[in-house]
Amino acid sequence: MKKPGKSVTTDPRVAYFDRCAANWDGEPERLARTNRRLEECRGLLALRAGESVLEVGCGTGQITGWLCAAVGPGKVLGVDFSAEMLARARAKHLPAEFRLLDICAEVPPGAFDVALCFHAFPHFRDKPAALENLAGALTPAGRLIVMHLAGRDRLNAMHTGFGGAVASDHVPAADAWPALLAPAGLEMTELIDRDELFFLRAVRRTG
Repeated sequence: MKKPGKSVTTDPRVAYFDRCAANWDGEPERLARTNRRLEECRGLLALRAGESVLEVGCGTGQITGWLCAAVGPGKVLGVDFSAEMLARARAKHLPAEFRLLDICAEVPPGAFDVALCFHAFPHFRDKPAALENLAGALTPAGRLIVMHLAGRDRLNAMHTGFGGAVASDHVPAADAWPALLAPAGLEMTELIDRDELFFLRAVRRTG
């Protein structure tokens, strides 16, 4: 199912992230630090063995292996609109599937217990369309998680400082989320915004 929106092929962010892909992973210690932070947030994420996870904006698969271990023997599907990022993710031979997909224009295949947007949500050019497509990929009891290992103000300032294609890629304010989620049939159940963490959980609305 396609949703209206600017084609991924004309989104300047694609070229931006394709250019960044070769150096995206950085030093091994950076990846190790990210995984340590995820371990610290394991209880908050509440991932369970056997669950299916849609990792949206998976990039080079930096956290995909951690997710696979967290939900094994469940499945992880990583999607991204950058072919260069995905090429590097696939080269890691992780026990996950990867697919080139524009979340602002396509509903991912399958039904997932969790849709995780880790360090990705600000880069969705059409956030309402992305949320509708994410909701369409969830099981009836599924949950959406938007997560960053930094707070909203810090992230927004960082993207503004980068300039170019991502200069206006910002995390919405706390009071904007309910109205943003509602048209997709989603309801926020938790929001944490502190200097070292932004975490939002939403579920399908009932009634």
